[in-house]
Amino acid sequence: MNNILKINFGKRKRLTSLLGLSLDGGKLEGVVLRRTNGSLHVHESFSATLSLDPLTAAPELVGREIRNHLEAAGVRERHCVVCLPLKWVLTATTELPPLPEADAASLLQIEAEKGFHSDITSLQLTDSRCSLAGDKKYVLFAGIPKGQIEPLIQVLTAAKLKPVSFSLGLTALQSPGSGKDDGTLALMIGETGVGLQITCNGGVAALRTFEGAVASEGSRRVLQAGAVAREARITLGQLPAELRAAVHRIRVYGPADLARQLADEMELGFEPMGFRVEEVARYQPNEFGVEIPQDAPVSAAFSLAARSLADLPRTFEFLPPRPTVIEQFVAKYSSGKMQTASLVAAAIVIIVGGLFLIQEIELISLRSQWRGMSAKVADLQALQAKIQRYQPWYDTSYRALTILRQLSLAFPEDGVVTAKSIEIRNGSTVTCSGTASDNGALLRTLSQLRATAGVSSVTVEQIRGTSPMQFTFDFQMGNVTGGQP
Repeated sequence: MNNILKINFGKRKRLTSLLGLSLDGGKLEGVVLRRTNGSLHVHESFSATLSLDPLTAAPELVGREIRNHLEAAGVRERHCVVCLPLKWVLTATTELPPLPEADAASLLQIEAEKGFHSDITSLQLTDSRCSLAGDKKYVLFAGIPKGQIEPLIQVLTAAKLKPVSFSLGLTALQSPGSGKDDGTLALMIGETGVGLQITCNGGVAALRTFEGAVASEGSRRVLQAGAVAREARITLGQLPAELRAAVHRIRVYGPADLARQLADEMELGFEPMGFRVEEVARYQPNEFGVEIPQDAPVSAAFSLAARSLADLPRTFEFLPPRPTVIEQFVAKYSSGKMQTASLVAAAIVIIVGGLFLIQEIELISLRSQWRGMSAKVADLQALQAKIQRYQPWYDTSYRALTILRQLSLAFPEDGVVTAKSIEIRNGSTVTCSGTASDNGALLRTLSQLRATAGVSSVTVEQIRGTSPMQFTFDFQMGNVTGGQP
């Protein structure tokens, strides 16, 4: 009986081949890898542009389109790992004091609820931790709305694929190291934007994407390298000094021409600060711990598939866990049909009888365990008292919404000045970009903003064009009394 209970029905057979997929906007890239005798071999690869949006179009239609591309490339592999777009990811950060893991999980739950403006139960949430002095941790939360994960699963199912992992391509390309010398600022050039990731002290410290940094002018793709370098400096400057000092290398991934341009721009701005800039054009011989083809193209799809076949850990995992055997049984036989009702009723009778027996056995076991653990209860209660110190961390002032309200009141109601993007850093530094019909409208808006209570240091960072004109300005938001949105 005990041997039967120990059988792991959920254990999956180790895969020897995988289809790696990378989704970036409407572009889908894929590569099939097989592992034989400790070596990885590329069997098929393809690149295609999807005409349907996986998040909004019918899953059956998108799945059929993907299946057509796979068949055209000769891909028969069903198991796949998928690199999700970095722009889907929402992030938040916090610091974790030295705590036992069980108490740390409770504290991180509280911090995640504070850090995200949406309900965290609607997010597929994970985190990465960087070591700090004094056994503290700098924690980066990464979450993707389940409303984006679930349609993608339906699309892949319609394409006759079996996803085994959802992760990030940039993290697969530049995975955190295990030592103190792994500090790297990685940049990945995509179809319309550039992704940024900072890894140091054994974890991921920052994730960002700069949408619109890559534009199309006819048949040419133009990279706003200067803007990317500026945002990279800002992101690096937002890290704690200990982590910022650990970053000493910049790696650039992407098409050769754009990667060279971005690497040159980063060298101009960062090499005087002691950074080493490199353009990644090929993999290191032992990058995944197994032998790979020397001419293997550097891509997110290849990296994620290679890491999975080499049994290397993934920093972020966004694929929801598979339902248990009981959950699958209930889902299968919960249709309400008469012929299944009798089967369920019989199963309930057997299960209830077994549960009473198991309950009595567990009660005896628990009484014995209590006698051995009662001495530790006092220590646990003392630890719970310490946790209460973090209750004041709850903030009910709706800081971000208050800032947005004050900013919206400064904008004219006739729409002559509109905002395209608003970024709030550290709860006080605000960067706003948008368009104005003319310079006078923008000046009136800025005057109105300067007159707003709590607003200071209003600075225009950039103005382009005349009518309409594009602008970017910064300001500091102090404490605001009242004005709850």
